[in-house]
Amino acid sequence: MDPAGIVVEGVRRSFGSTHAVRDMRFSASPGRVTGLIGPNGSGKTTLLLMLATLLAPDAGTIRIGGIDPVRDPVAARAIIGWMPDVLGSWASLTTRTTLELTGRLYGLPKPRAAARADELIALVGLGDLADRPTRVLSRGQKQRMSLARALVHDPSVLLLDEPASGLDPEARVDLRLLVRSLAAEGRTVLVSSHVLAELEEMADDAVYVQQGATVDPDRLEALREGPRTWRVRAEDPAALDAALAGRADLDEDHLGRLVPVRDEAEAADLLARLIGAGVRVVAFAPASGELERTFLELSKESRA
Repeated sequence: MDPAGIVVEGVRRSFGSTHAVRDMRFSASPGRVTGLIGPNGSGKTTLLLMLATLLAPDAGTIRIGGIDPVRDPVAARAIIGWMPDVLGSWASLTTRTTLELTGRLYGLPKPRAAARADELIALVGLGDLADRPTRVLSRGQKQRMSLARALVHDPSVLLLDEPASGLDPEARVDLRLLVRSLAAEGRTVLVSSHVLAELEEMADDAVYVQQGATVDPDRLEALREGPRTWRVRAEDPAALDAALAGRADLDEDHLGRLVPVRDEAEAADLLARLIGAGVRVVAFAPASGELERTFLELSKESRA
């Protein structure tokens, strides 16, 4: 696998007077899964289209495995596996034929394209539907076929846009394990997803975008240093309330009491105090994942 990964510096892209991407700059490393996180309209899809060589930036530079996709899109496409949010299919063709044709389009000899189709059908769990026309596939099944198409030519860089969309819980677990295994093989994996709980268990790194620009790392670090809410549930809620009496910063939801703490050390001290007071704690964890918490804090800042 190429050691260079993805490097984006000062990238901009406008559509008339609409500045979809204003200033994107980040890197994604081989052997790691990088999450691309931001609200709708923040420029994520435009960025992915530029990375996939389907749009050219107005300014800035992009390198994919050391290749400039603007100057040499053919070489870039040879190492990129691109899975868009929605990718159409040839409705009358079977999943197997679709993958074989995709392999042929990437220059695989016919026998190798057929063998690769078989490998990928097994990998994404579409064996029972391999010889059915793609029009009968559900949304989630089409997502699995789309991922298989992205992998046909064994790319070193994967660009995945909402890969978990339409997948059932079991398929989401399978996807997470597959993406992690693909990164472990040395691939650079960039995943854009609104399913932050899923991304939390998949990603090694995160890039946040707002209004067409990547968020400054120093700003992200400041947000992470702020208080974090932990959710506490006890066998006897009254005993928990008694142990927390006197705190004016508490809240609650249907899952338990919500307690702000400065850091993990303070959370550990809180748990020790509750247990020491005889409270039988049955659940104790952050109320949200780190990615979701950062996303919500950024959203709160932008509205202020």
